[in-house]
Amino acid sequence: MSVRPQTAVDALPQDLLDACDREPIHVPGAIQPHGYWFCLNEFALTIAQLSENVRELAGKAADELLGRPIADLLSQSSLERLHRAVTAGGLLDRPLYLGHMSVREQLMDAIVHRHDGLLILEIEPAASDDESSFGTMYPLVRSFVASLQQTESVIELCELAARETRRITGFGRVLVYRFNDEGHGHVLGESLEPGYESYLDLYFPASDIPKQARELYRSNHIRLIADAHYVPSPLVPALNPITKKPTDLRYSGLRSVSPVHVQYLKNMRTLASMSISIIVRGELWGLISCHHESARKPPFDIRTACEHLGQILSLQIEAKEERSEATHSLELRRKMVSLLSSMTDSDNFVSGLAANAEAFLGFAEASGAAIISGGRCLRLGDAPNEPAIFALVDWIGDRALEGIFSTHQLASEYDGAAALGHHIAGVLAISISQLHQHFLIWFRPEVVQTVRWAGNPAKAVDPESSSETVQRLRPRSSFESWVETVRGRSLPWRRSELEGALEFRGAILAVVLRRAEELASLAEELSRSNRELEAFSYSVSHDLRAPLRHIVGYADLLREFEGNVLSERGTRFLHNIEESAHFAGTLVDNLLSFSQMGRSALRRSDFPLRSLIDRTIADLDDETAGRDIQWHIGELPSVNADPTFLQLALRNLLSNAVKYTRKRPAAEIRIEAEDQPDYHVIHVRDNGVGFNMNYANKLFGVFQRLHRMEDFEGTGIGLANVRRIIERHDGHVWAAGEPDRGATFSFSLPKTNKNTVAGPNPPATRTVSGN
Repeated sequence: MSVRPQTAVDALPQDLLDACDREPIHVPGAIQPHGYWFCLNEFALTIAQLSENVRELAGKAADELLGRPIADLLSQSSLERLHRAVTAGGLLDRPLYLGHMSVREQLMDAIVHRHDGLLILEIEPAASDDESSFGTMYPLVRSFVASLQQTESVIELCELAARETRRITGFGRVLVYRFNDEGHGHVLGESLEPGYESYLDLYFPASDIPKQARELYRSNHIRLIADAHYVPSPLVPALNPITKKPTDLRYSGLRSVSPVHVQYLKNMRTLASMSISIIVRGELWGLISCHHESARKPPFDIRTACEHLGQILSLQIEAKEERSEATHSLELRRKMVSLLSSMTDSDNFVSGLAANAEAFLGFAEASGAAIISGGRCLRLGDAPNEPAIFALVDWIGDRALEGIFSTHQLASEYDGAAALGHHIAGVLAISISQLHQHFLIWFRPEVVQTVRWAGNPAKAVDPESSSETVQRLRPRSSFESWVETVRGRSLPWRRSELEGALEFRGAILAVVLRRAEELASLAEELSRSNRELEAFSYSVSHDLRAPLRHIVGYADLLREFEGNVLSERGTRFLHNIEESAHFAGTLVDNLLSFSQMGRSALRRSDFPLRSLIDRTIADLDDETAGRDIQWHIGELPSVNADPTFLQLALRNLLSNAVKYTRKRPAAEIRIEAEDQPDYHVIHVRDNGVGFNMNYANKLFGVFQRLHRMEDFEGTGIGLANVRRIIERHDGHVWAAGEPDRGATFSFSLPKTNKNTVAGPNPPATRTVSGN
C-alpha cells in the first residue's frame, strides 16, 4: 500500500476543513459600518431591508424606515439617477457605479446591483475633492498600463502590479499571488514599505482562503476591509421580507467578513486589507492582496481604478500564458509530425513510434514510455517493468475519460504506484481503442519540492473546545517562514501537453483507420484473386487428370504389346515416362486438394487428439514397413477442430518426419503438447536431416523445397496444405531446425471455437535437436 504524499494542510482533520468550506460567508446578515446598505422594492423603490447603522444617516431607527420610499433620503436628482439605472434594463449582478449622490445633504458614492430578485443599493461617504479625483488617477492608471505592455513574463507582471498598486493605493504591503491546483497561494510579486514583513515566494495554504471564499472572489472582483476592529452592522430585519430567507450579499461591497478571517488579519498585524481578483479564462487565477497596519479606507474612485487595473492585469496574464502555450503547442506539433511520418513509413503504428523513440519521449518531456497493443508491451526509456505497466493499464481503464488520463501525483491516487518504482510520479496516458487495451503511456520522474509556507499552514484547533463539543478551527497566529519538503509529485502536465496528446490520439486513429481501409480493400482484392486462382487450379487439375491417365495407359499398353522388341534404352525411356506421369498425377491430386482446402467448410467438433494421431500413424504402415522408428507420444489434449482436415495436416507432418529420418538407423519421432492460456500448441520433433533456418520462411510456400528431389521425393505442396488448414482454424504454424540435427514443426489451435488473433507468435529463432 503506497503512502500518499502529504503537505501540512493534509494533516488537518477532514471534518474541520469541510466545516471551514461550509461557513456561510455569503449570508453574514451584517455589513461593515463604513457605508450604508438598502434592499429596495424594485417597483415602488420602498425600503424592504436595511443596515442598522442607517440611524446615523437618517436620524431614525432602521425599523422606522422599513416600507418608506427611498425618496425620503435622496435628493430629487439622485432619485432620478437611481430610477434611470433601474429601468434601463441592463442592471445585472455586477455592481453599477451611480456616481456621487446627495443623501440627506451629504455627498455619497453609490452603487446598485440586482441579485436573487432583489435590488440592492449601497452608499458610503465620498472623498473630498482634494483627497482624490478621477483626474489625478488617470495619469497613474495610464502609466501602469503602459508599463504592463513592456513586461516579458508573468513574474514581471506580478512584480509591476504589486509596485504600482501600492503606489496608487498607499497600502503598506501589496502581494500578488497565484492559486495552484490544490488552492494554495504562491506569492509571485511583492511591494512593501519599510517595517513590513516580506512574504515573497512563500505559500499560503488553501485553508486560509476556503473554497467558498475563492468562489466569492470570482464573483465579486474587489473586497475591502477598512478596519479589522469594526463592529458589524446587522441587517434589519434578519430575514428578507421579499425572499423570506437571509439576503445573499456575495456582490455587496460592504459585506461583513468571517470572524475567523478578521482574527487572521489581526494575527498578521493587519488592520486594513483590500483584495483584487485576477480572473483568467473565467477562473480565479490569483489575487492582488493589499495590507496596512492601521485602518485605511481608500476613496471609492481609487478602488474602482484598482478593480479595472486588475482586469487589465488579468488580460495581460492570459495573453502571456496563451502565447507560451501556443509556442509550446507548435513545438509539440513539430514532434507529432515527425512521429506520424515514422508511423506511415512502418508496417504498424507501434514499430513506427518505436523507431523514433527519442521524439516519442520528448513529445511529453517524459523519462520513460510504454506502448500497449495487442496484449504486448513495448517499453521505452526509463519505464517500469511489464507486470506493473499492465496493472496500471487495468487501473486506468474507465478513468481515461474522453480517451485521456493524467496525474502528476500518482501515489496519492493509485495504490499500486510503488510497483512502478518510487522514481515514477507522473503519468499521461491516451487510449487508442474503446474496445481493446491499446494505450500510449508516458512517465515522469518525481521532483522533490521544497515549499516555504508563510507560517505553519495547519490551522490550530480552538483549545477551549472540548471533545464533547464541536471543535472549531482558529486562524494561524504566526506567519514566519516554515519549510516543508514535498515528495511523490512530478512536474505537472501543461494544458498544451494534454491538448497535444488528444490531438496526437486523433491523428493516430486517422492513420490506423486509413491503413485499415487500405488493408480491407487489399484483402477484398486478394480474396477475389484467391477465389479465381482456386477455381483456375481446380479446373486445370481436373482437366489434366484425363491426359495423364491416357499417358500411363498407353505406356502400359506399349510395354505389354511391344515390350519384347524395345531396346534397353527404349525400355528405360518408357520407365521414365511412367514414373513422370505417376508423379504428375500425384501433383495434380495435391493441387486439387490444395484448391479444395479453401473452398470446403470446416465442420468442427471436440475430440481427443491422441485418437487422431494413432489413426494417422496406422495409415503410414506402408511407409514405415521395415524401418526402426521409435514413436514417443506425450500427453495430448482434446481439441476443437475439423477432424478430417486436421488429420490431413498431421499426415503431412508425420509423413515428412518419417521421410526425412530415412537415413537414420534408428529414427525418433516425438509428438508433444504445450498448454498455453488460450491455445494448445502441438510439436512434432524428429532426429532427421533438419534444415537451415535461413530458409525457414520458404517451408510453408507452395512448390517450395529445401532438399533435392533426388534425395527426398515430394511435390512441395504438403506443408502449404498444413499452413492453410491450421490458419483456417485460427492458429499459427512454424518450424525450427538445424542441419543434420533434426527439426521441430509446431502449430497452435485455439481452445475455443472463436475468431481470435491467429495463435501465439512463433519464436524468432529456435534451434532444436532430435535427441
